[in-house]
Amino acid sequence: MPDREQMVQQEKQQSPLSDREIEEADDRSSTSAKVVHEAIRLEGTEELERPSSSVAWSGFAAGLTMGCSMLGEGLLQTHLPAAPWRDLVASFGYCLGFLFVTMGRQQLFTETTLTVTLPYLKGTHGMADVARYWAIVFFANVLATLLFAAAASIPHLFQPDAVQSFTNLGIKAVEPGFWGVLVKAVFAGWLIALMVWLMPAASSAKFLVIVAVTWLISVAQFSHVVAGSIEGAFAAMHGAIGWGDYVLGFLLPALIGNSIGGVVFVALLNHAQVKEEI
Repeated sequence: MPDREQMVQQEKQQSPLSDREIEEADDRSSTSAKVVHEAIRLEGTEELERPSSSVAWSGFAAGLTMGCSMLGEGLLQTHLPAAPWRDLVASFGYCLGFLFVTMGRQQLFTETTLTVTLPYLKGTHGMADVARYWAIVFFANVLATLLFAAAASIPHLFQPDAVQSFTNLGIKAVEPGFWGVLVKAVFAGWLIALMVWLMPAASSAKFLVIVAVTWLISVAQFSHVVAGSIEGAFAAMHGAIGWGDYVLGFLLPALIGNSIGGVVFVALLNHAQVKEEI
């Protein structure tokens, strides 16, 4: 199959348009799926080849940064009036952690379900490489969420109303139970990996893509393993839920669901659509 440059050359020979007009039309055409696939695969390859210590620190930084989602949503819930639209507006606060992590190029487990899976599907890296990377990022993310929840629990750091709002977020996170969290986590994992897939073609609209996807996750109350880990750990530290509820009722099913959503519904499907072309 001819590559893009050859196709452009053929069009120049057959088209009544000038070379400049054809090049302008090519520049304005949508980015192809295989270009997006290759951009993300190259990013995943670069990540898999980074030293473990670098990956761990990046994952730890991401876990801390995700605390901004709990703070943003919780503080908005605290200060907004008790109106039917409060949750819709407060959910924009949930977007903050994802914005800071993504723009800051820190590593979040749910994003890597797509990025480092593509090099494996292409055959350039083995499953052992992917498993090592996932394990490092996930444990670094979770460790940082526990530290952030502990820091946010320092007495008198936040007003009692804000503390109650943070606690309520944690209670809601574990409320669906194991299977409910797992199903909600599949949707969240799919949406986050889809967000990553959209980024190479988003250009200057990356900010809007991140806000749109993560706002939807918050409004739909889908389960994100890292963001929800901070909320659940905070609630557990304040005695509102048990640690067993946090680990077995949220963390484990959210991990499984997020992984399924990202790997199966984004990585595998989007790789399949370009497999024969690449």
